[in-house]
Amino acid sequence: MNGEHLEVLLTREQISERVKELAESISQNYEGKELLLICVLKGAVVFLADLIRNLRIPTQVDFIGASSYAGETSRGEVNLAPLFSSSVHDKEVLIVEDIIDSGLTYRALTNYLARLEPANLRLCTLLNKPSQRRAELIKPDYVGFTIPDKFVVGYGLDYNERYRELQDICVLVT
Repeated sequence: MNGEHLEVLLTREQISERVKELAESISQNYEGKELLLICVLKGAVVFLADLIRNLRIPTQVDFIGASSYAGETSRGEVNLAPLFSSSVHDKEVLIVEDIIDSGLTYRALTNYLARLEPANLRLCTLLNKPSQRRAELIKPDYVGFTIPDKFVVGYGLDYNERYRELQDICVLVT
């Protein structure tokens, strides 16, 4: 595959265990409330599916497309494409993201969603890569794993639309 190879960073077992822990924490924090999960497409869809199967609270799900990468490089601008079927207004909203690195996508999402006046807006990310942070003051409320400055694929994350199907999260070595 063009001289690329993969090195496992997080196994499917590690991911599964951590997703269960995150779901338990979210369930406790939102007990007695209904939660609107907004999944950032396409990368977070696998994470979302596993997360909602482990939650113990009522949820609604909506989606928003967000793109900022070309290959391994962030373009520095974010394109959003909301696919909402329900209102965000006055709802407890949790953004479900695959990875937070530069923070630019998250900043664009929160700016957009804040205008829709949710009751509360928080972030759950499977992967946190703070070494790449360009947007200040971004601290996810729920973090699966903090990872080093490596380009990762698998479990929904891609490189030019490839590798999403991998069950482990791997470092793409070129």
